[in-house]
Amino acid sequence: MSDTLDGIRTHDEWGAIDPEFVARVVQALDTGETKPVRGLTRDLHAADLADVLEALEQPDRVRLISSLGRSFDAEALAELDEGVRDELMEALPNEVIASVIKKLDTDDALYLIEDLEDDDQREILSKVSKEDRAALSRGLHYEEYTAGRLMKTEFVAVPGTWTVGQATDFIRTEKGLPEDFVEVYVVDPTFHLVGNIPVSRLMRAARDKTIDAIMDDEQTVFRVTDKQDDVAYRFEKYNLVSAAVTDENGRLVGTVMADDIVEVIQEEAEEQVLHLGGVGAEETITGSVWDTTRLRFSWLFVNLATAILASWVISWFDATLDQMVALAILMPIVASMGGNAGTQTMTVAVRALATRTLNPINAIKVTTRECAVGLINGVLFAIIMGLFAWAWFGSDQLGLVIAAAMVINLIAAALAGILVPLALDHFDIDPAIASGTFVTTVTDVVGFFAFLGLAALWLVG
Repeated sequence: MSDTLDGIRTHDEWGAIDPEFVARVVQALDTGETKPVRGLTRDLHAADLADVLEALEQPDRVRLISSLGRSFDAEALAELDEGVRDELMEALPNEVIASVIKKLDTDDALYLIEDLEDDDQREILSKVSKEDRAALSRGLHYEEYTAGRLMKTEFVAVPGTWTVGQATDFIRTEKGLPEDFVEVYVVDPTFHLVGNIPVSRLMRAARDKTIDAIMDDEQTVFRVTDKQDDVAYRFEKYNLVSAAVTDENGRLVGTVMADDIVEVIQEEAEEQVLHLGGVGAEETITGSVWDTTRLRFSWLFVNLATAILASWVISWFDATLDQMVALAILMPIVASMGGNAGTQTMTVAVRALATRTLNPINAIKVTTRECAVGLINGVLFAIIMGLFAWAWFGSDQLGLVIAAAMVINLIAAALAGILVPLALDHFDIDPAIASGTFVTTVTDVVGFFAFLGLAALWLVG
């Protein structure tokens, strides 16, 4: 895709839509004429048109779609951020939405209407063909984040008794087949899946060969109820380009393509990053102030509760702190080092759980490794910090106390960083969103208790 359109710059140096181009689109919309609007956007890729829609204010989004009319690329709506999609679906008339989803594959159409009110969904479905209505209704019946929601219902299937010549003639002449496909599925008379053939093999085979003679009968198949992260994992593990999806009775009902899986993997990665920051996956940069505040409040409240717990531990040693001010100065260092070390281990553990490289088989080995790393780092930083404290405050005993506390807390950080995510995962709690708070609590409490406790016993007591 070119970065210019008739001499007009459409993208900036980072590949994003240029703000000046968006301003030109708004100016064209303000004229009230469709020709300049269509001239500016006619050659934009669907993903770039989606970026333009996201950059516009809500009224201008509706005006742009209305101005483009039938020339509007419906696939742009499937590329929209969820927050923008929801706002736009509420603003567009149901008739317009119905006309749009007629042009989309079932998975993209489901993305647009899945969060609409039931009445709106029924009205929209009443305006599409019976075939589309049946496919979309069936898709809405499946749970979110499953293969049933992810799949396309457009695919090519032939009987195993056909010859290659019959199959290729069918593909060339039959209307209604998908434009893009990489596999032909083989089914029995009851539409149960029995095999598949890559299109490249089909094109090279002799016309008189039967389909069942050249098909692969071993293949990766998903059920409509399979979770989309499981689908993504197997796609990545087995280097799949596409895979069949069957219903509860084993009948072929759809196919999942690699481009859909790329989006799932990207969404999973984004969710992990958001969760590690204590932010819900449903939060978006375009969300309202109230929704964003509501989504963040709960974990901030948990953080407050754990911070109060750490402060309570400190209160046990108020007499010790009164007798030696240096402890208050050095205390945050122990907690901070433990928190950072715990976060490092936790991040690796959460990522390993997501990619399934951390499991019950190697959990003990990984935990032992992390403890060893924590011990070595603890000793190294204990030497550094012990010498620093001795030079700063002139007390070799204070240096030994903070050195011992550093070793204890870094080992505790390593254990918490690996065991907390494992425990949460065991109880089916998302380790990405919950681990950070608990790991930080462990390192704060252990760090404060070890440092102040040793000081109370050794220096003050």
